[in-house]
Amino acid sequence: MGAARAPEVPLLLRETCAQNDAATVWLAALPEVIAELARRWSLRLGAPFAAAHAWVAPAERADGSAAVLKLGLPHFEAEHEPGGLRVWNGDGTVRLLESEPTHHALLLERLRPGTPLAERPRVEQDAVLAGLLLRLRRARVPAQPFRSLASMAERWCNEAVARRSGWADAGLMNEGLRLFEELPRSASSRVLLATDLHAGNVLAAEREPWLAIDPKPFVGDAAYDATQHLLFDSRASLLADPDETIKSFADLLELSHERVRLWTFARAAVMSGSSPARRWASELARVLAR
Repeated sequence: MGAARAPEVPLLLRETCAQNDAATVWLAALPEVIAELARRWSLRLGAPFAAAHAWVAPAERADGSAAVLKLGLPHFEAEHEPGGLRVWNGDGTVRLLESEPTHHALLLERLRPGTPLAERPRVEQDAVLAGLLLRLRRARVPAQPFRSLASMAERWCNEAVARRSGWADAGLMNEGLRLFEELPRSASSRVLLATDLHAGNVLAAEREPWLAIDPKPFVGDAAYDATQHLLFDSRASLLADPDETIKSFADLLELSHERVRLWTFARAAVMSGSSPARRWASELARVLAR
């Protein structure tokens, strides 16, 4: 591995950053930030992995141990990733070695072989993800710094309302927005959520067979954390047999089928107002509404 004086920027990340001015500014500063962190943490860096929302590369520390340097594109959902990793402390997640909040930089445990759970059959994905989510929600919820799930739902609602002119189905959207307001309030308990745990964010490791990466911590209803896997890894099954797909995963998570269904519907309905997701999200929301 060589020094990080002129780091490669993967195409996926360049394409993401080209979509807004703030990301373009972040990308322009990236080489200097990488060089600074490599000096500060005494790292030798390798070629970056293909990622769309962060610069992520293998690293070797001064003592010869392996790590991963991650500089995340600033985003409100990921603000408390280092705090969540500290709370979980490697119990089901990658370990945090160092962090630098100014640059949204994390030095992480290197997971080897690092193959994603997404390459495994869905029945295995269900079992592994359920096991990890059961472990993650056992963590004690600190008073600070984590935000509520209600605050994230409110932000998504405001963004959806701002796109009102593009709604294909106002009935679906309004019902989704209503549930986004109601479900956080009616939860019987509040846990520390990963919010973005799906099969692409679980990697094979040596310390344990599978560990979670890239959490986006919020505090709220445990049923919400079932939705990311259902919406993005199990979409075909949801469309074909929503009742059984939701029931089987909710049972593994020891959660109410109805709350998991309501959260999944609400997310699909609100996503149906977003151009990239409109077609499949609208279809899924209609299936779940039956």
